[in-house]
Amino acid sequence: MERTLAFKLATIGLLVALLLIALSSIGRLIVERQARRNGVMQDIARSSSGEQQITGPVLVIPYEKTVRKWRENDRGERHLEEREVSGQLHFLPEVFTLHGDIPTELRARGIYEARLYHAHLGITADFEVPLHYGLGSEIAAYRFGPPFIAVGVSDIRGIESPLTAALDGVAVKLLPGTGTDLLQGGVHVATPIAGPESAAHLQLKMDLPLLGTSEFHVVPVGRQTQISLKSNWPHPSFTGDFLPVQRKLTSDGFTAQWATSFFSTNLEEALHKCDEQGSCANLAVNRVGVSFVDPVDQYLKTDRAIKYALLFITLTFAGFFLFDVLKNLPVHPVQYGLVGAALALFYLLLLSLSEHVGFGVAYLAASAACVGLIGFYVSHVLRSSARGLGFGCGLAVLYGCLYGLLSADDYALLMGSLLLFAVLTAVMVLTRNVNWSTIGAGQVTEA
Repeated sequence: MERTLAFKLATIGLLVALLLIALSSIGRLIVERQARRNGVMQDIARSSSGEQQITGPVLVIPYEKTVRKWRENDRGERHLEEREVSGQLHFLPEVFTLHGDIPTELRARGIYEARLYHAHLGITADFEVPLHYGLGSEIAAYRFGPPFIAVGVSDIRGIESPLTAALDGVAVKLLPGTGTDLLQGGVHVATPIAGPESAAHLQLKMDLPLLGTSEFHVVPVGRQTQISLKSNWPHPSFTGDFLPVQRKLTSDGFTAQWATSFFSTNLEEALHKCDEQGSCANLAVNRVGVSFVDPVDQYLKTDRAIKYALLFITLTFAGFFLFDVLKNLPVHPVQYGLVGAALALFYLLLLSLSEHVGFGVAYLAASAACVGLIGFYVSHVLRSSARGLGFGCGLAVLYGCLYGLLSADDYALLMGSLLLFAVLTAVMVLTRNVNWSTIGAGQVTEA
């Protein structure tokens, strides 16, 4: 007894639902493999050095101060109470420049890789120290300690050698630690300031080689800040609160320049709040930087590809159905299921191969394998090598369109919409003369 059209459509729908369940399992596998890769990257960072952030230089002047305050006891008697407090004055540079060359390298653990960088940084900071340190007549209550300039480094394990520094053209020794709660880990250098009786100008120059992983950030501490970075990494993602004012991307790497001022960063006000509160969490809020992580890795691309699986399965089954309708070549549900299984296994092949040979080569190999297998099988199902070859060519075009969708993220919606419209147009044109009411009787007649 001939199957009705409704039964055929219901069977195809059931097969599609079962294949989507299988694809959801592959999707969970993608998430699992991505999490494992991220864990390996974190392990590599823990054993070498993590993300790096440069905060500073900052001029620090320790002080002690006698505070006198009148207090009233329980009997209403007033007396003068004195106590000693200690703290630090902080000054940001008038002009801060940083230029860096940041070549990258890959470190592998098993099949997973992490991208590290060796930053060769040149830092220049010009400080203008005001008369009486800006305290005016209150300076008499202060006693000052030796001043120093501190540079914060978020992960001090990445500080490489040799570190060199010069203060007003004279070589000085960099010492470990920052000596201030304003910054965490880092280095500092003693600063020979004559005293608060006169204004002073200081210029610090230092070379800082730094090892890091994934991301690099700089806090633009200067009243005027100029930052220039270059690297051999061709896929930078610029992060932070300020985008580069100039940038150039090529297949050999990138160059980028940033320029900021106190008007845009508001760091001077943040520093005053830090001094009032004794600790600071907002100084490093404003920063510029670059990420060396591949913005679209093989896991993200495979996950995006699997989102188009329903479209692939539907279009392939639609091709079978058209042969059934137009050529009166009945296709058994088992044959639908085997072809659908091959389409689903494409994504598993793509995931496993991309971990070893890269996404592009993996996509080519997985799609070629599936097109060849399905084309060979369909040539026997449809009892014609020409039909099998045509079906395989059509499937190859679909895989090519999918790769285009994955590569052109900005135009993915437009390309997908045009593809669907083109397929719908082809189906409507091919079936424009089909009398659907006669299909259940095993005949195809023109309306």
